[in-house]
Amino acid sequence: MRSFASFQLLSLICGVLFVVCEGFASKEVSVLTIFKEAIYEDPHLVLSDWNALDADPCDWNGISCNGGRDHVIKINISGASIRGFLAPELGQLSFLQELVLHGNKLLGVIPKEVSLLKNLKVLDLGMNELTGPIPLEIGNLSSVEKINLESNGLTGRLPPELGNLKNLEELRLDRNRLQGTVPAGSNADYPSSMHGMIAPSSNETGFCRKLKVGDFSYNFFVGSIPKCLQYLPKYLHDPLSFSILDGTSLIKAHPEADNLKHRSPESGPKHQQASKPTWLLALEVGTGVMVGSVFLVALLTAFQRCNSKSSIIIPWKKSPSEKDNVVVYVDSELLKDVVRFSRQELEVACEDFSNIIGSSPDSLVYKGNMRGGPEIAVISLCIKEENWTGFLELYYQREVADLARLNHENTGKLLGYCTESSPFTRMLVFEYASNGTLYEHLHYGEGCQLSWTRRMKIGIGIARGLKYLHSELEPPFTISELNSSAVYLTEDFSPKLVDFESWKAILARSEKNSGSIGSQGDICLLPNSLEARHLDIQGNVYAFGVLLLEIISGRPPYCKDKGGLVDWAKEYLELPEMMPYVVDPELKHFGYDDLKVICEVVNLCIDPDATKRPRMEVLCYMLESRIDTTISVELKASSLAWAELALSS
Repeated sequence: MRSFASFQLLSLICGVLFVVCEGFASKEVSVLTIFKEAIYEDPHLVLSDWNALDADPCDWNGISCNGGRDHVIKINISGASIRGFLAPELGQLSFLQELVLHGNKLLGVIPKEVSLLKNLKVLDLGMNELTGPIPLEIGNLSSVEKINLESNGLTGRLPPELGNLKNLEELRLDRNRLQGTVPAGSNADYPSSMHGMIAPSSNETGFCRKLKVGDFSYNFFVGSIPKCLQYLPKYLHDPLSFSILDGTSLIKAHPEADNLKHRSPESGPKHQQASKPTWLLALEVGTGVMVGSVFLVALLTAFQRCNSKSSIIIPWKKSPSEKDNVVVYVDSELLKDVVRFSRQELEVACEDFSNIIGSSPDSLVYKGNMRGGPEIAVISLCIKEENWTGFLELYYQREVADLARLNHENTGKLLGYCTESSPFTRMLVFEYASNGTLYEHLHYGEGCQLSWTRRMKIGIGIARGLKYLHSELEPPFTISELNSSAVYLTEDFSPKLVDFESWKAILARSEKNSGSIGSQGDICLLPNSLEARHLDIQGNVYAFGVLLLEIISGRPPYCKDKGGLVDWAKEYLELPEMMPYVVDPELKHFGYDDLKVICEVVNLCIDPDATKRPRMEVLCYMLESRIDTTISVELKASSLAWAELALSS
């Protein structure tokens, strides 16, 4: 036995050496990286220190490790307003004991892979935006003591498998859309008066076992409340639901449990002093030899790994050396109200995609006519299928959903989208604006079509569109790059704000994810490769001021000869007698009072202190209330207005 003990000690030492050389489990770092990259909005930057190239995540924000700092045992990111999806790979954190993501904006479904966390004691996903049913597999979380799924949008029936959780003490399911009945268990009919005298037996199933805290209120449960739960107070405003308050004073411990607690300590060790059978000793020796052999092999492997370069494989990434294994999260609720066109429909509408009206390195724009419908502009993303990742699919879906909710006369209207795998297609379908961009009219020799009054109408229309995006939408929306190329003009020169530049940011993320090829063909993940697009309202206000300058001056935001437009115009903006020098020389007439209002608004917008820039509601009111764009004013201002009016009618 002494030799066996020595062998076990040797095995333990080998294991320690293996851990020291191998460091933190690389699989867990990879899982945490996948979790971060499935989060596409992080307004408080709580995940900013999650560096995928850092082999030890124990100091990352929200991460706790065990004493040996070799396994993650707790993830706690609460109230951070992060938005994204729960990656199924979380189920690979086999040592995880607490997963607390309370009070965020998580979307999609609860992945069934969470059930693989056999050591999990706390699962808190409350106050998010999760949808779909509660996975039946959660009933396999044998160690779980607390489950909180409150205030989500969960649907379906309450899984009876939850009743198999013998250690469950707290269950919060309130404020969801759960339906059906509440499974009570086999002894659901024993009288409520029995509660308070004894607790349910240890082999009880369903929700009649002891729960210290629970809440089922504000759901759509039907049928009668199980008799074993009728002693619990009903929720006053939801008679078909009920809540469990602290039941410690109502349910006593099981008598057998009390006997175990008071059992004499002398009765236990007697059984341990009995001699072991020979076959059991042989089994222990054999097991020890096998374990030791495994540790020796692992030790040799660890030294080899320490002498070779390690690489981190990008998740959800196709590479020539791997099979197609792209994982795509699809939130059924996200795009349910957006029209999905087939590629064939758009191909017919756009004359076999031959009618190209615009192009850039990352997109092509086609003009088309839907049969019996409006004229359309179809933007096709230029990206190869092998460069398209599951992360980009998430961003694509999020962008489609964001654009689809815009509904204002001065914002571009998204009619739908097209997603197909063969041939690979990602397209957006917008309502067509027939007069091109404001940039083309101002700088490509067509500025003569834009009279002073028409320019004032365009400026006020842009202000109205931004006011809608910033203050009337919830959550607000900002244009990624607000400039004259983002303003499209309809047949009557009404401005439409279109955010095409956001796709450049998405494709830029793809370039960052492409990484570098290592010596073994592995793809190394670059840090901070998936920044989310942040809400930049003050940036939009500044850009609006520059845009107003561009409209009245006819000058581009930057030119080689005179530098930046703002720097050039500053000397004219504050002196009333100098303001006319800002006006486009092609304009024969302009309103001096209007010009003073425009210059005042521009000065407010370009204030170097972003906190002093006013909201778009204020700026829009200034323009609407102090600039007259009626026809009579235009007629007085220009002798050519009659001809212009006739042309526009």
